[in-house]
Amino acid sequence: MFIRFLSLTLIVVVTTAPAIGRDYISIAGSSTVFPFATIIAEKLGQNPAVKTPVVESGGSSMGKKGVCDGIGTQFIDIGNASSRMKPKELDYCGKFGVALTEIKVGYDGIVLANSKKAPLLRISGSDLGKALAAEVPDQTGKKWIPNPYKKWSELNSAYPDIAIRVYGPPTTSGTRASFAELINQKAYCAKDSVAKALSVARDDKKGKKCRAMRTDGAYIEAGEQDNLIVQKLAEDSTAYGIFGFSYLDQNSDSIQGSELDGVAPTFEAIGGGEYKASRALYFYVKHAHIGVVPGINEFMTEWTKHWGDDGILADAGMIPMSRAERKEMMDRMNDLPVLKKGDLK
Repeated sequence: MFIRFLSLTLIVVVTTAPAIGRDYISIAGSSTVFPFATIIAEKLGQNPAVKTPVVESGGSSMGKKGVCDGIGTQFIDIGNASSRMKPKELDYCGKFGVALTEIKVGYDGIVLANSKKAPLLRISGSDLGKALAAEVPDQTGKKWIPNPYKKWSELNSAYPDIAIRVYGPPTTSGTRASFAELINQKAYCAKDSVAKALSVARDDKKGKKCRAMRTDGAYIEAGEQDNLIVQKLAEDSTAYGIFGFSYLDQNSDSIQGSELDGVAPTFEAIGGGEYKASRALYFYVKHAHIGVVPGINEFMTEWTKHWGDDGILADAGMIPMSRAERKEMMDRMNDLPVLKKGDLK
C-alpha cells in the first residue's frame, strides 16, 4: 500500500529565527512528488556521510512559494511541484533575491478513480470537464449558468445513474491546477463547440475561466494527502477521486482508474502519450543554499540513479523521461542555469 510512505515523513519545526548550522536538506511541496522524493531521500540517507533529507508534503503551491520565501536555513532548500512554476511565482522569488534551477524528474498521469466494487467509468474528457466545471452553457447555448448536473447519467445515459461526487485536491495543489487545465479547459471548453463559442464571447478565447471547479458539493476538496482520498473511495463505492497515477498504481487491489476518451490510465498509455491527462513533475533547487546546506548536490545526483525505465521510481509509479530529457536534466544539475521568466513561456 502507498500509505507506507507517510511513515517516512519527519516533522520540521519552523521558527522565525534563522536555523544555525542545519546539516540536513529541507524539502516540501507536491503530494504527487512527495513519495518519489521520499524514496530518493531514503536512498541518500543510506550514505553515512549525508543525513537523510526531511521531506514534507503540502502541495505544489507550498513548494514553489516555500523555496522562494527567502534565503537562510530557516527556509526550505528544495520545492517539489507537479505543476510548473508560473511567471508570477518566479517574480515572488525575485522579491527575496532567490535564484533557482528547475529540474524535471519524470511524468505522472492524473486519474479519476473509484472502488473496484463499482462499475468502471468510461467517460470522455469533455464530459468530465462538463461534470466538474463551475459554470456550463445553458440549454439555449446563449449564457453561462452554475453547473446544474446532479447525476452522471444526466450528461450521458450510458454513465452511472448516481450523484456526481468527486473528491479531489484543493487550490494549492499542482494536481488540481493541471486537472483543471487539461480537462475543464482543454478537453471541454476548447473542444465543445457551444462552450468554446461562449468562451470567446466573454473574451476568454483559451477557455481559462472554465478552470474554476464546482463548489456545490459535487467536487469536494479533500486536502493534500492523496492517501486520504484513496481511503474515502474504499469507504464509498459511489464516489470518485482525483489524484496522481502513482497512487492508483500502488492501490490497484482496491481501486480502478476510469477510461478517458477510450484510454485506460496505464503506465504504458501515459508514457506513450495516448492518455492525455498527464503532466511533468519538478523540483526547484535554491542556489544560495548549495554548498551551505550539505548534501544538495548529492540529493540531485541520487535522482539520476533511480529515474530510468527499470528504476525504483518507475516501480513506484513515476513515468520516466526519455534518455535525451534525462541527459538534459543531468546537465542542469551540473551547470545550474538560473530559471528566468523567458524560460516559462
